[in-house]
Amino acid sequence: MAKISSAKIRKIIDSRGNATVEVDIFVDGKYMGRAAAPAGASKGAFEVKDYPEEGIDFGIMQFRSVAIPKIVGSDPLDQKGFDKLLHEIDGSDDFAVMGGNIAIATSLAVAKAAAKSEGMELYRMMLKKGKAKMPYPVGNIIGGGKHAINGTTMQEFLSVAFGKTYSDSAFANTIVHKRTGELLKKRFSDYPIGLGDEKAWVAAMGDMEAVQTLSDAISYTSEKTGMAMGPAIDLAASSFYADGMYDYKGRKLTTPEQIEFISGIVEKFSVKILEDPLDENDFEGFAELTKRIGKKTIIVGDDLFVTNKKRLSQGIKMGAANGVLIKPNQIGTLSDMIETVELAKKHNYEMVISHRSGETEDSTIAHLAVGLGIGYIKTGTIGGERTAKHNELIRIEEMERA
Repeated sequence: MAKISSAKIRKIIDSRGNATVEVDIFVDGKYMGRAAAPAGASKGAFEVKDYPEEGIDFGIMQFRSVAIPKIVGSDPLDQKGFDKLLHEIDGSDDFAVMGGNIAIATSLAVAKAAAKSEGMELYRMMLKKGKAKMPYPVGNIIGGGKHAINGTTMQEFLSVAFGKTYSDSAFANTIVHKRTGELLKKRFSDYPIGLGDEKAWVAAMGDMEAVQTLSDAISYTSEKTGMAMGPAIDLAASSFYADGMYDYKGRKLTTPEQIEFISGIVEKFSVKILEDPLDENDFEGFAELTKRIGKKTIIVGDDLFVTNKKRLSQGIKMGAANGVLIKPNQIGTLSDMIETVELAKKHNYEMVISHRSGETEDSTIAHLAVGLGIGYIKTGTIGGERTAKHNELIRIEEMERA
């Protein structure tokens, strides 16, 4: 029987220049799996804790002294058993002792080492049999909110490409990104524009101007490529919700007004994916919005669900949203994430697996998207830590054609 023979943990740098962790797991002394954890700027209140209260260095020290002796000797092919052990080592409900980032890096590294020990790619080991289906890429084009300075109130304006191949779709999104840059440079010729955390364009403009600019760039690209495309918006509404109102830099909306406003945008611009349009505690509002426009767009809960099976169950019962964002480090282990994915599939919720604003070159989510049959992947458009995921999916697509 294969066994975990050793483990290593190190502190590395993420795309924002902050510290994060990377874990190596060795199986039988010769098969190594490596995974790194990302970090979000816009985080849901119900996510597991990134690190212990004492900080990342304390978490690393604890992992070396407490966790490694307990995980050595474990069966890497028993993912559920291993992830259960991680929960037992931590002992809290939200990985406050070990840190959710340390837990997810370890959990994913074990899965990757197990796949290598079986002579398989991770996505193929997860898929087991059958034809792999590639996700559609959702690329961040214009940024605001907590991902940018002096940008829009809404956090992300994105492009969804529905090409015949993943490669075609990913490259189409890069054309949208370039075209948007051209449009913004003309519009703001006397002012500087830049790039935010996820390499999306940032300019001092309003939300409606941003979605119109995005729509124009997508129309241009769709006509040029002959590909079906459409806009997506991530409002991250919890970040500008306070005292019962949504604050658009001076213009405040009640929840009914927010639902009316967002419904109008979806209708006017044929928005394909709408993420976090309401506050993370407003299951009732999500349910009302889903009744109103759920047949016209995918309403995705991110902060609402935080990849948590219990919160998704509540949403299903109430009819809140019809899609769920999947972020592995929100929940702490691969097994917990898979339980949420399986529940979403059972109830026909669309899924979007996602990067975080603070990223690394780790491309594991590319394998998870294909291995679990997730329909969409949100991972930026340009930038090395973003293209690492795209390029891995291009490789996977090539392997599946061979």
